[in-house]
Amino acid sequence: MAGKGRGKVSSRRRKRKNRWLKIAAGAVVFLVIGAALGAGIFLWNKSKWETPQELLAAYMNHIPNKEYEEMYDMIGAEVSGGITREDFIERNRAIYEGIEACNLKVEVTGYEKEQMAVTYQTSMDTVAGSVAFENKAYFFKGEESYLLVWEDGLIFPELGQEDKVRVSVTEAERGEILDRNGHLLAGKGTASSVGIVPGRLEDREAAVSQVAELLGMKSEDVEKKLAAKWVKDDYFVPIKTIPKVAEITLMAWEPEEETVKEKERQEALLAIPGVLFSDTEIRTYPYGEAAAHLIGYVQNVTAEDLENHAGEGYRTNSVIGRTGMEGLFEKELKGEDGCRIYISDGEGKEKKELANKPVNHGRDIQLTIDADLQEILYEQFREDKGCHVAMNPWTGQVLALVSTPSYDNNDFIFGMSEEKWRALNEDEKNPLYNRFRQTWCPGSTFKPITAAVGLNSGAIDPAQDFGQEGKSWQKDESWGAYYVTTLHTYEPVILENALIYSDNIYFAKAALKIGSETMEDALQRLGFGGDLPFEVKMAVSQYSNTEHIETEIQLADSGYGQGQMLVNPLHLACIYSAFCNEGNMIKPCLLYQKEARPEIWIPEAFSADAAGRVKESLIKVINDPQGTGYGAHREDVLLAGKTGTAEIKASKEDRTGTELGWFAIFTAEKETECPILIVSMVEDVKGRGGSGYVVERQKQVLGEWFA
Repeated sequence: MAGKGRGKVSSRRRKRKNRWLKIAAGAVVFLVIGAALGAGIFLWNKSKWETPQELLAAYMNHIPNKEYEEMYDMIGAEVSGGITREDFIERNRAIYEGIEACNLKVEVTGYEKEQMAVTYQTSMDTVAGSVAFENKAYFFKGEESYLLVWEDGLIFPELGQEDKVRVSVTEAERGEILDRNGHLLAGKGTASSVGIVPGRLEDREAAVSQVAELLGMKSEDVEKKLAAKWVKDDYFVPIKTIPKVAEITLMAWEPEEETVKEKERQEALLAIPGVLFSDTEIRTYPYGEAAAHLIGYVQNVTAEDLENHAGEGYRTNSVIGRTGMEGLFEKELKGEDGCRIYISDGEGKEKKELANKPVNHGRDIQLTIDADLQEILYEQFREDKGCHVAMNPWTGQVLALVSTPSYDNNDFIFGMSEEKWRALNEDEKNPLYNRFRQTWCPGSTFKPITAAVGLNSGAIDPAQDFGQEGKSWQKDESWGAYYVTTLHTYEPVILENALIYSDNIYFAKAALKIGSETMEDALQRLGFGGDLPFEVKMAVSQYSNTEHIETEIQLADSGYGQGQMLVNPLHLACIYSAFCNEGNMIKPCLLYQKEARPEIWIPEAFSADAAGRVKESLIKVINDPQGTGYGAHREDVLLAGKTGTAEIKASKEDRTGTELGWFAIFTAEKETECPILIVSMVEDVKGRGGSGYVVERQKQVLGEWFA
């Protein structure tokens, strides 16, 4: 009974090698088989088995370890259709590894002694979900031991010798990244796939060389694509994806020079016999350089990615977020591919579905970012080395995060040439460097913080006249040759005037009155030395290179934002938000929620009175003709803010150092229709107007924002 009917198919079995399913084997993780085989424990390294149940358990135990040769040694080949070792190994490997079988479990449920048939339950996890079935295996008694009668149905009961196990994948669509108004920051776009039909080439060597030159490739790389095994003379062979130039773009009044050059390049490619274009779907970044550091980009997975993310649904043709929002929200954006495993007959018709996991498309991510403001800030500062943060000071919603200069993240989608990659890396302005995530010496933008700390602690009386010291001052002779210098003289030397005129000497004296211990405690409470509670990891702000402010001079310098003070621009914006919220620091947020309620990050960072006094002084910085920020004054909107110029030099004696220009400005009234707080920092403003350069640029930004 065990071998009945099996001899008739032996000749066909020998021919089935080329008809079997070719499934790309993925990474497979197996757990130990749980085989309930009644009482007793079996040793799998035996070469002889006393019962069919013991043999079945040993056979199934080899599957997780991909030990197909050992499995073949356990079957009776003559009564199993004469299947060869090579065909047996190929059939089992292709199916089990092709469906990524794991967690295989077997439980014997019955045994028919006369027929030597074992009934058992099998379950396994696959790329398409769990598969479970009941099956029956037949055995016969050989000269020395039992042997298994193998047939295709031993893998799956419905599987015949002419059948194939197919894996059908439905790719998940990657989610879009949107701004607060629904504008696309990252999503589906269309590009042109440049391809070659080999049979249409007139002079192959010359054509390949010309195509390679126009596409920034090597001739051998083009030839390699044309030499692929699947290629035929009349096939379209994709070579490279390039931007699709829309006619509407070219019809603009003054199309960009780069667009015109791209159109000319594409026309040159199409003029080569055998070269064709085909539309292809890509990931696109409509705002390009303006939002590249924020949004980031995706790239094709590497072998290392597949190893590091095993079991997470990545395949060889998948993409993965590398930087920015694409990397931060990779899990949400990626989605999960759908997958079906089914058996088809010799004619390709579906015979039995084994498992079906529905596709789960990636989730869209909507940010609080205002794409228009992001672009306005970028365009104003695109040639400068700097960073810019904008937020709503009452809600904490971040409206812009800009780093300049920048790069076009679309270049990573089309494949960046070695020449362009080298140029980006060798550019002295370092366009790949994300500046808004770093910390910088804040200069005079730190003075309002010193003022608030002093008022909060009672160390500063806002009405006290600190006395006119001229333009340089030192505490006493113990400071040696070191003096604090300032640019303006004025009277009376009180807190409000010190902020209006941005007096370094006043705030050096104020810091000494506060004292290092009180200053350190206050700054730690304001978030210095700790992580910013924000989706994007920011560098940690510091007040010293060590645990403490070590000297009187360092403390004095810290009072006006020098010394070893380093602040992240978003952190600085959050501290400034306390001046709008009665001393409470708002928590910044990046994920948009229509009905979101503002969260307090640090309650009572300053007293309401201290925050209010500083705010009134900052209003005068912008609206008093003597104020350093008066260049941004507007008649229609009440603004408050503070300028800052930070000296960056190798030592106190260095006269060749550069300067950072800062400007922090915010709408002073909550009822303002378009509330905003912007912190901008620009490097190398020495000789370019210092912070005044930033004020003038920021004035243009605010003009467009309020318009």
